Amino acid sequence: MIIAVDGPAASGKGTLARRLAAHYGLHFLDTGLLYRAVAWQLLEDGRGADDEAAAVEIAARLDLESISETELRTTGIGDAASIVAANPNVRTAILDFQRRFANRNPGAVLDGRDIGTIVCPDADCKLFVTASPEVRARRRGRELRAAGNDISDDNVLADLLRRDARDQSRAVAPLRPAEDAHLLDTTNLDIEAAFRAAVAIVDGS
Repeated sequence: MIIAVDGPAASGKGTLARRLAAHYGLHFLDTGLLYRAVAWQLLEDGRGADDEAAAVEIAARLDLESISETELRTTGIGDAASIVAANPNVRTAILDFQRRFANRNPGAVLDGRDIGTIVCPDADCKLFVTASPEVRARRRGRELRAAGNDISDDNVLADLLRRDARDQSRAVAPLRPAEDAHLLDTTNLDIEAAFRAAVAIVDGS
């Protein structure tokens, strides 16, 4: 079984995808971490997020095991990752990795922005998870402050809106729901309610 979970940043898709993977006994991949890892390595090497040649080289030899997930979760890395993800050649380099992961037995849950449309267009179930920008900003702001970052919800909101615009307008694999995706709006749902709704969708697919 392959479950595709797409949506914008801080919509709750990551937490939901992890819960679904545990519930169904499937592998889990946060595909956004792949782009964050490329962005992190670029910045570590003193290069800009728009250095396409270096980004492709890093993507081709990506090793998530050697990078701390905590380091990849900062706002600055997220913004740089959005720039990296707009690079068609980087996406090509990472695409094969994602598809191999998805086809591991007994199946997988992948969360990202183009899983249902590009990475796994034949997924058994596709969810597009969304929420209002204001709610997403409050959620992400709480996460960042809990991790020790001093940042306001207004600044987080501005960052999310920039990322949304970039992700939705990129030429390759833009953020959008697959035609056969089930829309799950979590604006007024806590994680337990969102999880129950997602399980009902998957079980009914």
